[in-house]
Amino acid sequence: MELLTKYFSDFTDTQLQQLAVLKGLYIDWNEKINVISRKDMDNFYEHHVLHSLAIATQFEFKKGAEIMDLGCGGGFPGIPLAIFFPDTKFHLVDSINKKLKVANEIAIAIGLQNVTIQHTRAEDIKNRKFDLVVSRAVAPLKDLWRWSKPLLKKGQSPNGLICLKGGDLTKEISESTCRPRVWEIEKIFVEPFFKEKFLLHVSL
Repeated sequence: MELLTKYFSDFTDTQLQQLAVLKGLYIDWNEKINVISRKDMDNFYEHHVLHSLAIATQFEFKKGAEIMDLGCGGGFPGIPLAIFFPDTKFHLVDSINKKLKVANEIAIAIGLQNVTIQHTRAEDIKNRKFDLVVSRAVAPLKDLWRWSKPLLKKGQSPNGLICLKGGDLTKEISESTCRPRVWEIEKIFVEPFFKEKFLLHVSL
């Protein structure tokens, strides 16, 4: 928790309470349904919550905006972002239902009113459009963009795909034919964990 307040100073009391109980909830659920490696759980706030909130350092999501978390797994980056932006709507999507169950139960437990859950593949969503899609390292950029682009509203700002990635992205970006804006997260958060981790934004 101290790591979060090191970088973000304007949490409300409600947000601080929600963030404080997250680790315990994930520990409990992780024993039933494995969504986070045991090794990672020791660094839960750094590896999962702060990493997710890297997005919030560069983007301001508007009140009423609709964001889809593509391949959310147990709820990252969607749950931390939904805490950070309580007036923005987050739709968490994954093809693995048991992981969604964890995300859903945790959203309920901390009283998030701005989160909905759907067990589906992104390419099967036909009846909705979103202002933005966010994702964390679930597939190559070319696939993330192919799945996201048909689901995006035009004319919004910011718009497009925001994703968290790691490693050498030269080939992946080239193969995607996208021209993302790229931020080095180690220049945002100084912890060694964030070396060679990146935040990418592909606009419509």
